[in-house]
Amino acid sequence: MTDEATRETAEDARGWRAATEAALYGPDGFYRRPEGPAGHFRTSVHASGLFAEAVAELLCRVDEALGRPETLDFVDMGAGRGELVTGVLAALPADVAARTRAYAVEIADRPSRLPDRVTWLAELPRTVTGLLFANEWLDNVPVDVAEVDAAGTPRLVLVRRDGTEVLGERVSGADAQWLERWWPLGTEPGQRAEIGLPRDQAWASAVAGLQRGLAVAVDYAHTVRTRPPFGTLTGFREGRGTAPVPDGSCDITAHVALDACAALDTALRLPEPLLCTQRDALRALGLITARPPLTLASTHPAAYVRALSTAGEAAELVASGGLGDFGWLLQPVAVDNPLR
Repeated sequence: MTDEATRETAEDARGWRAATEAALYGPDGFYRRPEGPAGHFRTSVHASGLFAEAVAELLCRVDEALGRPETLDFVDMGAGRGELVTGVLAALPADVAARTRAYAVEIADRPSRLPDRVTWLAELPRTVTGLLFANEWLDNVPVDVAEVDAAGTPRLVLVRRDGTEVLGERVSGADAQWLERWWPLGTEPGQRAEIGLPRDQAWASAVAGLQRGLAVAVDYAHTVRTRPPFGTLTGFREGRGTAPVPDGSCDITAHVALDACAALDTALRLPEPLLCTQRDALRALGLITARPPLTLASTHPAAYVRALSTAGEAAELVASGGLGDFGWLLQPVAVDNPLR
């Protein structure tokens, strides 16, 4: 396709970043719908209350690392309908809960059943001392998509509201530099990459507001050695994967280059970040997946059924090929990493 033909066919199309921004967060966007994310896809938060209990344990460890401050902040970034922050507050020991100042950051309206003590914000609080937890937030920070054309040149992918795509201008500037460092594309036509620079910037901005404590991002992820050759952009609607169509009818998401997010400006002089799987993180936080002994079934049948159910929920959170493969990025600020 010539540059002139590209311009003609792209007149009613725009980059995936702008299209996704409008489709997810515009006035009638997907994330403003009343059913919330839980109506369309299942996260660790929705899978089991054990996830909130593990995050509560992490908050307690951050509290100890901070020397048990008078006020301990917990920020639920991309809070959905407040399921995680509510579960964490319920799981905290009474003395820690009494000192915890809870924030839920989300663009949707405040849920009517959210506890009064939770502050509902559209943006991050200016300063945080405690734990900032971003569960499946970065994957919904919109990004542009690049595709290699017939001449072996990476170009921006433009998309119309109905989901049809055309190739736009050559990738250049900071986006091209990001691709070269974090997602090098070959010359084979059709190779694709999501340009993760906006996510790096979003994560850096979140960490910059943390005075002392720990910032954690949990998401579908890949690293520079395991980048998929054709990208990961996809959609979700009513619990099922679907084609990504930027008309507000579905979620639009792409896996996160967490290793790029972890490479924060060294001028900040932050402690070394930690990248690990959810499986390793939850086990380090005390999640137990072992089935109860069969002898319990005969001596205390009800307790056995409860323990078996709990073990099943724990197993789902750490399952290979599923939630257990999620990436965790932990960035301590002015404290030792409580998960090491």
